[in-house]
Amino acid sequence: MDGILNVFKEADWTSNDVVQKLRGILKTKKVGHAGTLDPAVTGVLPVAVGKATRLLEYMDTAGKVYKGEVTLGFSTETEDAEGEVVERKELAAPPTEEEADQAILSFVGKIQQTPPMYSAVKINGKKLYEYARAGQVVERPSREVEIKKFVRTSDIEFEAGLAKFSFEVACSKGTYIRTLAVDLATKLGYLGHMSGLQRTMANGLKIEAAKTLKEIEEARDQGQLEELFQPLFFAVEGLPKVELTESQFADIRVGKKIEFENIAEIDANIAVFYRGALVGIVLQRENQLKPKKILI
Repeated sequence: MDGILNVFKEADWTSNDVVQKLRGILKTKKVGHAGTLDPAVTGVLPVAVGKATRLLEYMDTAGKVYKGEVTLGFSTETEDAEGEVVERKELAAPPTEEEADQAILSFVGKIQQTPPMYSAVKINGKKLYEYARAGQVVERPSREVEIKKFVRTSDIEFEAGLAKFSFEVACSKGTYIRTLAVDLATKLGYLGHMSGLQRTMANGLKIEAAKTLKEIEEARDQGQLEELFQPLFFAVEGLPKVELTESQFADIRVGKKIEFENIAEIDANIAVFYRGALVGIVLQRENQLKPKKILI
């Protein structure tokens, strides 16, 4: 079995829990996931099986879409609803819809984000959440992410000094939606946190077609498992693509470089195809394509 599974990750499961369960269902160790989801977050978790596991490092390039909720009035340790309350400052009145929409719009484009302390980013060989659990706060370098779409999707509710509203965001890999929600609250002049989140699309995989672990297990028992697998090219949705000629394919598959005009920046990863099938990943060098990971 080689391909991509569009898994609906349910609440209270870690992304690694899903992988371990699937290894049992599929009877193979060659299973891995792309784009970690926190235990409380539900939605699309792309899972690579077989040869597709060799493409895991490219599976975040196409970006993701989320539906979430931000609550204004108090902040939490983890920037989401799972953490302990750090500070509370109730609102005398909620922001207007115009204020909220203008603040949201200011985040669209390329922005700098500082990873939250409760995250898996490594500093000096240690994950940030390990420092956080030890009560330590360390300096974290900011990084650039891209917010491609960010819109409010509900009315602003206001009750007992707290305001909340839903949003949808399309973003690049590496974006922390928790941090985006907190930064939005700060932009509006309030304390805040992300009070709900679901990933609705990743790597071209949509939530409408996602299958739960139970549904995958049932498909296996009914002999319909193969129908759930998406082709390998779903792993490279975000990469530039090239269709090879017969002679180019013959050279690439045995590890030879081929002459090719520059179609991307130097040292960019490019997905190469032959007769519509994914051959593998090559590196764009000066007027050459150099084999990197060949699958067939």
